Amino acid sequence: MQEIMIKDVPKEERPRERLLSHGAEPLSNQELLSILIGSGTRDESVMSVANRVLMHFEGLKLLRGATIEELTSIKGIGTAKGLLILSAIELGRRMHAYKSIDKYVIRSPEDGADYIMEEMRSLNQEHFVALFLNTKNQIIHRQTIFIGSLNAAIVHPREIYREAVKRSAASIIVAHNHPSGDPEPSQEDIHVTRRLVESGKMIGIDLLDHLIIGDRKFVSLKEKGYL
Repeated sequence: MQEIMIKDVPKEERPRERLLSHGAEPLSNQELLSILIGSGTRDESVMSVANRVLMHFEGLKLLRGATIEELTSIKGIGTAKGLLILSAIELGRRMHAYKSIDKYVIRSPEDGADYIMEEMRSLNQEHFVALFLNTKNQIIHRQTIFIGSLNAAIVHPREIYREAVKRSAASIIVAHNHPSGDPEPSQEDIHVTRRLVESGKMIGIDLLDHLIIGDRKFVSLKEKGYL
């Protein structure tokens, strides 16, 4: 079966022209990806290359976790095209996760989980994050404390509370994700939480909660009774 090249497609039906005429929403994932890729190979159209990328990652869910090595292993995707795709994925992730911290108030565990869920639920490694709050429970700063498996020797209270003092925070909420998607707490999670609670009491900065983020679900260790 002969490959249909993009030049053989009527101009008004090409992805770029359709985007210009109709906007992004009507375009398929394949068409949007083909615009990023830009061009095909000598023997294959850009639409076919885009389709192979989607098939390789079984759609968008796995594509968002792609690495440059995985992308460039696909015929037709060099380093430059791979970096364009990764940049678009990261911009999309940041835009989806963006919330104005100036007005974001934490009133419940759900508020805290909502603030970080989209950013953290699909991470392939554990990220330990601290949210620093003022006296009105507004988020004044967010910081990733470390990346890796949760361990009391790594999550040292001084790193967290030093930043809290620096930011004049009245309280903090900590959170980490479980890449498995299951947010049930481990014994290490509970141990770290209790250690942080005791340290906070000593310097007068409350730990309000420790949230464990799974795939579209979370566990509050406060609600579980560990705080």
